[in-house]
Amino acid sequence: MPRYSACIEWLFAEEGDRFPDRIRRAHAAGLTAIEFWRWSDKDLDAIEATLKETGLAVTSLVAEPMIALTDAANRQAWLKGLAESVTVARRLGAPVLIAQAGDDLPALSRQEQRRALTETLKAGADILAGSGVRLGVEPLNIRIDHVGYFLDSTREGLDIIDDVARPEIGIVYDIYHSAVMDERTEDVLDGRLDRIIHVHVADHPGRNEPGSGEIDLAHRLDWIFANDYDGAVGLEYRPTRPGADAVRGAIAALG
Repeated sequence: MPRYSACIEWLFAEEGDRFPDRIRRAHAAGLTAIEFWRWSDKDLDAIEATLKETGLAVTSLVAEPMIALTDAANRQAWLKGLAESVTVARRLGAPVLIAQAGDDLPALSRQEQRRALTETLKAGADILAGSGVRLGVEPLNIRIDHVGYFLDSTREGLDIIDDVARPEIGIVYDIYHSAVMDERTEDVLDGRLDRIIHVHVADHPGRNEPGSGEIDLAHRLDWIFANDYDGAVGLEYRPTRPGADAVRGAIAALG
C-alpha cells in the first residue's frame, strides 16, 4: 500500500493548538507518518518527544533558509542553513528535505539563474553525502499559487537534476502543481521516475482534498506506483472539512 504522510501545517490543525497535538491526532486517525514545513519556528524537543510517544515517522521538512537558489549571492548562506537542516532531519528521522528554487530574478538571465541553481545544488550534495538525507527540489505552478517562481516545469526540473548528477539531489513531484501547469504525469516522468524522491497530492480547483476537484489523482498515482516509485505520498492540501474521517475519505479517493 502507498505510505501516506499528513502535512500537519494544514491537516489535523485546530485554532490555537500546540503543534505536537497534530501529531497525536494524525496517529489517532491511523496515519503512520507526518511532514511539515519550517523547523526553525517550532519546538523540536516537543516534536521529537511526541514522535517517540506515537511512533510516527517524519517523511520530509523544508531545508532552510528559504531564499532564492537562483541567485549565486545566496549560496553560502543557504549551504550553512542546509547543514543545520540536515542535523534537524537526522534528529527527527526525516529522509527528505524540500527546497524551492526561488523566484525568477529579472536582473539575471534565465541561463545565469539556472547555472546558479545547479552549482548550488552540487555544493549542497557534498553536505548531504553520507547523511542518509536527500534533497528534493520542487517545481511549482506559476498560474495560481506561485506567480513569478523560477521553476514551473517538471521536465526542466528533471533536466537540472540530471545536470547536477548526484544521488543526494532529486525532485519533489507535486501532482497538483503539475496538473495546474497542464502536465501529464506519464509524459513528464516517463523514464525518469527514479529522480522522484517525494510526491505531494491535492486536488484542483482549490488545492483541497483529493476527490473535491477535477484532477485524476488516483490514475496518476497508479501510474507512479506501477512504475516502481516506493516513496511516501504527502497529503499537502487545504481541507474543507476538519477531522479524521475527512482525511480517511481523502485517502479513499486516491484509490
